[in-house]
Amino acid sequence: MTIHREGYKYITIATVVFAVVAWLNQHYLLDIWWAYWPIQTVFFLLWLWIVWFFRIPNRTFTQGENLVIAPADGKVVVIEETIETEYFKDKRLQVSIFMSPLNVHVNRSPIKGIVKYMRYHPGKYLVAWHPKSSTENERTTVVVGNEKTTLLMRQIAGALARRICYYVKEEQAIGQNEEFGFIRFGSRVDIYFPVGTQIDVKIGQKVAGGVTVLAKMP
Repeated sequence: MTIHREGYKYITIATVVFAVVAWLNQHYLLDIWWAYWPIQTVFFLLWLWIVWFFRIPNRTFTQGENLVIAPADGKVVVIEETIETEYFKDKRLQVSIFMSPLNVHVNRSPIKGIVKYMRYHPGKYLVAWHPKSSTENERTTVVVGNEKTTLLMRQIAGALARRICYYVKEEQAIGQNEEFGFIRFGSRVDIYFPVGTQIDVKIGQKVAGGVTVLAKMP
């Protein structure tokens, strides 16, 4: 396991805060056990959660030219046909993965290809499962295409998220499972497939970014 670069600042701040609280506890509350231990425990768990949030676990990635791999860890919350209005402007099959604050928040490209479109949209911070979050929340739209298919991925900030990080630009080549972004503190990723694509996951299923196969292309 390693730590994502987006976490260095937050882990440093959390470490300093925990060290200060521990020092104050040691000097002023050591003899008051009913206050000392709860405070120590709460701040230690907060520090541990921040470190855990920015983890990058070691994994063996799934690869295949005809495979579409999950771009994020989390739970599948939507599989439905919808109108995609930003890039395709037609009917698409949407698969949405909700990432809780305990999930790994690295976002990876589900296929190998060229970044055909990239846009960042500032916005609100509705809860990630809200119906309007995909059009009103802070979000990015990334379109990756190859000779087999073109997919749209949308990073959507949640109620706790306050920044979406993205690392790609248009015309850039990107490999399958290569990182294209990161979302801090709770979020969702939508993937838009051509209508008729056979999806290999179900609503409620937990998926692992870079590992779980979402669909197989002809």
